[in-house]
Amino acid sequence: MPEKRARLRRVLGIRRSSGLLILYVVFYIVYLAAGGVIFASLEAPIERQTMENLIHAKHAFLKRNPCVADEDLESLIVEVVTASNRGVSAMGNVTSEPNWSFGQSLFFSSTVVTTIGYGHVTPLSKGGKIFCMIYAMLGIPLTLVLLTALVERLMVPTTLFLQFLNSRLGHLYPPFNIRLLHLSLIATLVVSLLYLLPAGIFAYLEPEWDYLDSFYYCFISLTTVGLGDYIPGDFPNQPYRPFYKVATTGYLLIGLTFTMLTLTIFYDIPQLNFGVLFLMRSDETTTDPEKVRLQTPGAIGPKYTQQFNDHLKGVKIETPTPEDQTPVHARHQ
Repeated sequence: MPEKRARLRRVLGIRRSSGLLILYVVFYIVYLAAGGVIFASLEAPIERQTMENLIHAKHAFLKRNPCVADEDLESLIVEVVTASNRGVSAMGNVTSEPNWSFGQSLFFSSTVVTTIGYGHVTPLSKGGKIFCMIYAMLGIPLTLVLLTALVERLMVPTTLFLQFLNSRLGHLYPPFNIRLLHLSLIATLVVSLLYLLPAGIFAYLEPEWDYLDSFYYCFISLTTVGLGDYIPGDFPNQPYRPFYKVATTGYLLIGLTFTMLTLTIFYDIPQLNFGVLFLMRSDETTTDPEKVRLQTPGAIGPKYTQQFNDHLKGVKIETPTPEDQTPVHARHQ
């Protein structure tokens, strides 16, 4: 019997987990290619239109100013674009705060250690580049430790909330449905308070942003993508810019913490954590996601149930296996 199971776990001479991983890699490549095709079809027409408008504006400028040589204008445009890419504005008659004031520098530091990395402002000096690398090398692990510790403590009330739902609905619905409800409620709260509400605030404070731009900024930032095409507080003559930058830094740290909390709750549901299927250890054990997760070192986070036993004097959260669909009241009989 064990030999038969061992043969079933191998397909075409490779491990089951390796076969699944190969399929996943193929799917991932297709996903990337599909993204490239879709982005090209959506953005290329706008890019062509923008280029045509720019060429038309350039020709109109040269027509109005025949004394300006085309080569001189090109050189000026290159200088302006280069300065703009380094975060230096070439616009005149604008009272703008320097990029490396304390408020701006604090905001830059936060984007480095959180790996958001907008890229709109970068160190220009050799010393600044060297310090940035050293600062990131130390700051990124420190930030991960901080976020992990905060998420661990936030898991206490969220798991108590799961216990509450289980005690009220356990006799009506299976455990998996209750966990999905718990995840949905937490995710809805996080999205409402840290994505939708801040997007409205940014749309009000930023003159050139509409609500979609603001929500796009919140999502791109809190998922640490950090494209850098929208940066709060960079509009010319922005009032209270230092305070605005510091407040945005606090928002980013809080938003990242609760985003990580939501992902932790998601991965804590065995049926949704498909990553265990690609681990080699899954070939040697049962295909039950919960048992694979429990038998894989480092596959799960802190023992929250044990933590509750210590702090709450015996209160325990039930974590049934996916196959156990018995109502809560029946399991205790």
